[in-house]
Formats: sequence, structure tokens, C-alpha cells
Amino acid sequence: MIRKIIIAIVCCMAGTIYAQNGTVSPYSYFGIGDLRSIGSVENQMMGGISMYADSIHVNLNNPAAYGLLGRTTYTASLSRKELSLKSTGGSQNSSVTSLDYLAIGFPIVLGKLGLGFGIKPFTSAGYEVENTFSTADNGEITNVYSGEGGVNSVFFSVGGKIIEDLSVGITANYYFGVVESRRVQDVEDVQYGTFDFRESKVNGANFKISANYTPMLTDKIRMNTYFGVETQNNLSSDNTKTIGSFSSSTGQEIEAIDVDLDNVGLASRGVTIPTTTTVGLGFGQDRKWFFGAEYGAQKFEDYTAPFFAVDNLEYEDASRIAFGGFYTPDYTSFTNYFKRVTYRAGAKFVNSGMVVNNEDIKDFGITFGLGLPMNAPNDPFSNINIGFEIGKRGTTSADLIQENYFKVNLGISLNAKWFGKRTIN
Repeated sequence: MIRKIIIAIVCCMAGTIYAQNGTVSPYSYFGIGDLRSIGSVENQMMGGISMYADSIHVNLNNPAAYGLLGRTTYTASLSRKELSLKSTGGSQNSSVTSLDYLAIGFPIVLGKLGLGFGIKPFTSAGYEVENTFSTADNGEITNVYSGEGGVNSVFFSVGGKIIEDLSVGITANYYFGVVESRRVQDVEDVQYGTFDFRESKVNGANFKISANYTPMLTDKIRMNTYFGVETQNNLSSDNTKTIGSFSSSTGQEIEAIDVDLDNVGLASRGVTIPTTTTVGLGFGQDRKWFFGAEYGAQKFEDYTAPFFAVDNLEYEDASRIAFGGFYTPDYTSFTNYFKRVTYRAGAKFVNSGMVVNNEDIKDFGITFGLGLPMNAPNDPFSNINIGFEIGKRGTTSADLIQENYFKVNLGISLNAKWFGKRTIN
């Protein structure tokens, strides 16, 4: 027992060393990076809906689901994302591999109360964009914008049934991380270039509450209603800015000056991320099939990140529509493995709330995947989950970049029985 607890804690602590650059999107240039509302692979492959929960999977975005857990569950996921970046001036391919989450959930009172904890990325920055233009006075000017880092989330969740068919839960999140950005400018036939380096050390906390009401409508059909609220996130930060010059021929730094940000009120200006509210409705047959839809809204026009402000960016209210489900032919079949496979699919429509060069930045994706039982003789519940996502983000209008992406997720869900009473000593 002690060994299992130690392994679980070490796994979650190990997440602090994984690379934070979980994106190569040029849109991670804005603010503190791409906001990544990462759910488990199982939920991601159903369009990212949060409402569905069962007894053998951890639901990272729905704390009410922990009350349904029947066994201790370890879960982790890797992802690989291939991107084709297109603009009016050409195209480029890029890719990124990342460890998406590490988590564990376990029941305290079987079928009534459970808890879990883990680590996952909250934002990711990873970009390098070059912009070259000519002027009559100075000739060719080249600006290179690059950034890296991000913010991680350590979370602790508890959920349980308060009456029959009604579960509630709460997640406490603690955020920490470093976001760095750099702008380098070269002017044709000028000996020295200039640079602007910024760093923000971020931390903060917020909560998410959720509720699931899942009454039976008939002998077989169950309705699932969902309500979730993630509270406003007021992240504090320690900001620094360095400007200077370098040799255009050798790249060697010539001069560097630390800017006094206290004088302009930016030394400790943090980031405000508004409250997100999500509602959902679905129907299904237990352990057989499910289909649901969710709508999320966020008053993103209240988003503020003064230290990372840029002239061509505005914010408006954000929204997300997602739908998806699964089908398992016969989870009890012993003769046909593929009847015990779970088939998942879904889609999402996201308005990010970012308006760049007067263009809304939207994201559309189609998801699908498989849940593969591991067939362990003493553990019939563990499974490997493989998911795929195909989508498009952004636009080539207004000198912007369109991302066409293909993402592969590999997740594992390992089940164990803790606190069981031994029948033979």
C-alpha cells in the first residue's frame, strides 16, 4: 500500500519537469500563451465535452465525476501535434510532442465520495515568427518574435453524491510558471540590431465547481445534465524587461539595460482570466452508448494582460460548442475483443475571444478515437485510449496565419484496488 502511494506521488511530482512548450502556434504570442483546457483523452475524443463520467476513468474537467470512481485510477497522456501554417506569403510545417497530464483518482466511499490530484498545462507559449518589410528611408527591416514557456496547474479535486442521481464536486487549482518573449530587430546596412526581452513569473489560484444530474428516463435510457463554473483567475506576476543592442554580423550582445517597470506600473501587473460557465445535456445507456452536447461561455472582453499588451489585439466574449459520444458494442463479451472496444467521436466549435487585425480567431475540430481494454487477467478495467483530432484555427485574411492541424493522443488508464480487506492472510 505505501509503495503504491509513493509511486502515485512521485508520478505527479515528475510532471513538474516536463517541457512547458506544448505548442508551436504563432497565436501563443498573445498574452501568457495558448489557454489549454485539457481534459482526459476519453473526453477530448468526444469533442472535449466534460459531462460524461464513469467508474474507471478520471475526468479532469468535472470534479463531480470523482464520486463515481469504483477503483483507484492512474492516468497519463502524451500527444503529438502536426501543424501546417499558411499565410498569404507561403506555408510552413511544424510539430510538437508533449506530456499532457498526470493524475490519480480514488474512491473514499465507494460510489459516493472520491478525490484526485495531478498536474497539467494551463497555458503554453512556443512560437517564432519573422516579419520583413521595406521602407523608403531605412531599407529592409526584419523583426523576429519568439517566445517559450507557459503556466502549469496542480489540482486537487473532490466529488460525491449528495442525493440519488445528483453529484457535485470542486477542484482547487494552483498555477505556476514562466513565460518569456523576445523581439529582435535588424535594419539593413545598420551595424547593430536591437532586442527586447521580457519575462513573467506567474502564480495564482482559482476553483472549479460542477454538478451532474443523471436520472433514468426509462428502464435503459439515462439523461445527463451538467453545470460547471470555473472562477475568475487573478494571476499575480513578477515581470522584468531588458532592452539592448547586438552586433548584426556576429550576434554578440553589445549593451543590455534593465527597464525600471515600477515607474510605469508593470513590475507586478498580473493577468485576469474571466469566469467560464458551461452547461450540458446528454442521453445514453449505461456502459453501452452516450451522446451529449455542451455550451461554454466566457466574458473574455474582461481578459487583461497589461505586460503583454499589443496594438493589434482586442478581446471579445468567448464561446465553445462541443458535442460527442461513444459506443461500446458489448463490454462483457469474452469471445470478441472488438465488441469490448469503446468507439468515440465528436466535434468542437470555438470562438477564442481574440480579435487580431479585426479578425475573430476561431477553432474548429473533429475528434475520434478508441478505448482499448488491456486484457490483464487480474485487471479487466485498465485500458489504453488512442485519439485523433483534425482541425483548423485562424485565417489567412488580414495578414494572419491559418493553422491546419492533426493531433494524436495516447492515454493510459490503470486501475487498482486500494484499501481492500484481505480474505486470506
